[in-house]
Amino acid sequence: MDKFTEHISLCDLFQYFVDTVTDAQDICPRKGGVVQPEIEDDTEDCVHRLNMDGRSPILLVCEHASSFIPEEFHNLGLRPEELQSHAVWDPGAFDVAARMSYLLDAKLLAGTVSRLVYDCNRPPDASDAMPAQSERILVPGNRDLTEDAKAARVTAFYDPFRTTLAQTIAAMDHPVLVTIHSFTPVYDGQKRSVEIGVLHDQDSRLADAMLSCGDWMEGLRVMRNAPYGPADGVMHTLREHGISGGHPNVMIEIRNDLIAGGAAQDTMARTLAGWVVSAITTIGVGQGGA
Repeated sequence: MDKFTEHISLCDLFQYFVDTVTDAQDICPRKGGVVQPEIEDDTEDCVHRLNMDGRSPILLVCEHASSFIPEEFHNLGLRPEELQSHAVWDPGAFDVAARMSYLLDAKLLAGTVSRLVYDCNRPPDASDAMPAQSERILVPGNRDLTEDAKAARVTAFYDPFRTTLAQTIAAMDHPVLVTIHSFTPVYDGQKRSVEIGVLHDQDSRLADAMLSCGDWMEGLRVMRNAPYGPADGVMHTLREHGISGGHPNVMIEIRNDLIAGGAAQDTMARTLAGWVVSAITTIGVGQGGA
């Protein structure tokens, strides 16, 4: 029995989820026809913090939450039709993550600038931390960046995100790291059949548990390490903040056509919240497991 299973009883969290959610018609109060959480949130130091008083051991992270490009970058030279493309952000990911934060009473940390300004799921030395091209979209504002320009973005955007995430995890008892992303149904002209990706690096505990919870996957095309995997350089947050500390961790990728509106986001958040809690419980917490 490891420290995680010895000290946390997630049966209580699972019961909280069941009692709070399963009979609810809406997961959060409605505003303007869209379901939104009414829980404390704030933005500072280029990091959006939501529900930081949440009691759950689960920490949600959404690195690609925003399409915002600060004015000084002049839209990175992108064409108007490219500014809301998947190259710029993960559409729907933050909306799902915010709903999960409400459902799970979990803290959520999210990026506040486009991943083309800086991708907070990449280390500073990664070639795609500030890419000059994303899929077929050219990014003129990232072409031929000087080392000083790159360092300025690291200081302004990556360092505050990394520090906040590290401090938040350090202040939690036996945290469980869950990152939320979305992906485009068609990439480089190729259709993707996968609907939900459950991603992991060398620590597969939580991913394995999720993939063993068949009831939550019913009706969904779920795959391990798809549409991306460790070889694609997408595991930075998991490695830096989960694996390094021995914390259970997983990255969830959602095909963005499945979360294009509020009702779909509600449904997906409810599914993922229950699925994650069920998977954590099967690790052995309160069940006599390892």
